[in-house]
Amino acid sequence: MRLAAVAAASGCRTVGSHQTAAVLLGLDLIGRPSANLVTVTRSPRDRGSRGSRTGVRVHSAELPVRHLIVRDGIRLTSVARTVVDLARTCSFRDGVVVADSALRTGQTTLPEISAVICDCARWPGLRRARAVAAFSDCRAESALESIGRVVFGEYRLPAPELQVWVGGDLGVVGRADYFWPRYRTIAEADGAIKYADPRQAMRQLDRDARLRDAGFEVVHFTWQEITLAPWQVAERIRGAFVRGAVRGRRERQRPVR
Repeated sequence: MRLAAVAAASGCRTVGSHQTAAVLLGLDLIGRPSANLVTVTRSPRDRGSRGSRTGVRVHSAELPVRHLIVRDGIRLTSVARTVVDLARTCSFRDGVVVADSALRTGQTTLPEISAVICDCARWPGLRRARAVAAFSDCRAESALESIGRVVFGEYRLPAPELQVWVGGDLGVVGRADYFWPRYRTIAEADGAIKYADPRQAMRQLDRDARLRDAGFEVVHFTWQEITLAPWQVAERIRGAFVRGAVRGRRERQRPVR
């Protein structure tokens, strides 16, 4: 309602964009924007008033028709344009979270995002937007998993495989959020809901035990750990790499009976 009121008062070439569009489109963000702040984009050719208003953040940029959608009667930037706008104006981490979310939910595709980048080729921040698009992955199942991927890259860990079914001689044990087959290492991003049910926690402990029996190293991390002490998570994974590599060599050297 606030966005509709702002758009009506600002001019016909004003649309909801950036964080406001992301919220209305149901995309993941790191931190929810204030309910009292509306973000809009206006065409440079709009002749309406350009004075600032309390609770309104205004961006000035071209708004091709192909970059716009209507949701519940309100004009917004399209999902692909919203992803690109946030990727070029926010941090790389924020951009990856929103891009992964948009791809995971099937609301846009990489070709659509790339087309918007081409349309906006001379705009500020496009280098970061290209990097976000190249890094994004629809297999990341939550903002926490997206942040984990970014942290792994920041601390120069090799890129893991995502959502891989793993197990041993007795069959598949479960699906890993992240998997490094060379190091026989699995990492799991633990959201708060994952252990809300004690029975779920017990199943997770049993699953971890079976994975370790099958020869895998397993590392868990939480939102607080990956955001407040990412270096510790990276070091735990590196330690698991060493143990996994040693275990792998022992398995290869074991005589066949």
